[in-house]
Amino acid sequence: MTALSTRILEVTKELPEGAPIAAKALLHLGKRAAVDQALSRLAERGKLLRARRGVYLRPVESRFGVRAPSVEKVVEETKARSGETIVSSGAAAANHLGLTTQVPVRQVYLTSGPSRELHLGKQVVQLKHAPLWQLTLANRRAGEVVRALAWVGPKTAERALRSLSQKLTPTEVRELKSAASLLPTWLARPVSELHV
Repeated sequence: MTALSTRILEVTKELPEGAPIAAKALLHLGKRAAVDQALSRLAERGKLLRARRGVYLRPVESRFGVRAPSVEKVVEETKARSGETIVSSGAAAANHLGLTTQVPVRQVYLTSGPSRELHLGKQVVQLKHAPLWQLTLANRRAGEVVRALAWVGPKTAERALRSLSQKLTPTEVRELKSAASLLPTWLARPVSELHV
């Protein structure tokens, strides 16, 4: 292993689990072409994982062996470093809220940034660009309701909302109603008619 590869590994050991590693952040160690080549070789040797073109992740070593970083940690680190809003998909929200028993097979997240895929070992995580109304109330239960209703669609959203509204706290209902102006008409109307 070259001196540059060794220095790159030393730097990456200081990063939290799931932190993306890109050549631009390592230019203090060498020229861009050399850093790119070292990252590529480290990925070929299994010392790093290639999440997507130009972005790498450090695998997690434990007493049970080596594994890819957890999806949640990668999403949190991506969110923190990019400034994007990233939330679970409508299918995951619908499952979490009990609207469906189907467990999504693929890990899909909605983002304010560009659509892309991240490869975490054998697992593929999709980040799909979504309209801002679907990202409203991020990290709030009321926001999960919006995404779940977007997923079920206009035909069944009203019935699903009646079912969900019984499980919401008055605060969550107020949050949902406050976001009604951001929602498409088919969803804004039933949301605005909710009673606290």
